[in-house]
Amino acid sequence: MDVDLRKLRYFVAVAEGLHFGRAAEALHIAQPVLSRQIRALEEELKVQLFVRDRRATELTSAGEQLLADARPLLASAEALRRRVSRAARGTDTFTVGFMPGLIVTPAVRALRERHPGLTVEVVRTTWDDQAEVIHDGRVDIGYVRLPIDRRGLRVRPLMDEPRVAVLPAGHRLAGKDMIGIADLADEHLLQNPDAVPEWRDVATELRGPGPRRPAPVFHAVEEKLEHVAAGHGVVILPLSAAAFYTRPDVTYVPVSDIPPNQVCLAWDSSRRTPLIGEFAAIAAAATAA
Repeated sequence: MDVDLRKLRYFVAVAEGLHFGRAAEALHIAQPVLSRQIRALEEELKVQLFVRDRRATELTSAGEQLLADARPLLASAEALRRRVSRAARGTDTFTVGFMPGLIVTPAVRALRERHPGLTVEVVRTTWDDQAEVIHDGRVDIGYVRLPIDRRGLRVRPLMDEPRVAVLPAGHRLAGKDMIGIADLADEHLLQNPDAVPEWRDVATELRGPGPRRPAPVFHAVEEKLEHVAAGHGVVILPLSAAAFYTRPDVTYVPVSDIPPNQVCLAWDSSRRTPLIGEFAAIAAAATAA
């Protein structure tokens, strides 16, 4: 049986939002058309993917499994399309992703010097998409910060770097040479507590009555720094990211008792392109130097 990628895209759109109407709008198709396509997919797979009533749409166990498998399949298909399109245009391109604060210029320059006819591009990534851009082919290799979902990836460690607390310039802890995570127990963390489990273990606001104040969803370091400068809370960042975005209304202080951030290279484990291995060796040597 051949699975129709278009039907899979429709399924993922519904499964991620659990709402047929909104999914149809996002896909720019009529809701009855979307419903028919989902029913056709269920008939092809001979399973029920959704349970629907007047109040809610839920995934069945089969639907949950299909969602887990469909995402990487669709990403691989998109990566294939991108590579074939580049080949058809006759463009010889290698693209490197990098997280904020990381300097990739020496390795990129070295690859260009070895391959004068190669166009080497760079793409800035975020915590949200640093693995996604590898899976869908937007980059050939990425400088990533752990943790990431390693499924489908080869990951090569590059270096560790300390993490720092980013505070408003007038904060009571500003100017300290070093603090412990317990010093931040009464602070509001402007990021997912799972990213700093050591803070989560001591945080006062997670132990008091009532729900925790929700943290806004940030997609860039600049957004986090704006909220820190405004006095809305604090964040924990790798040292290089904090130093790269130096500004007068925030300061950073090393935190002694949390583990460092790990920087790695990552690429699609199914690809055997010699350039990937060559760039990984160049990047490792540049980092060591």
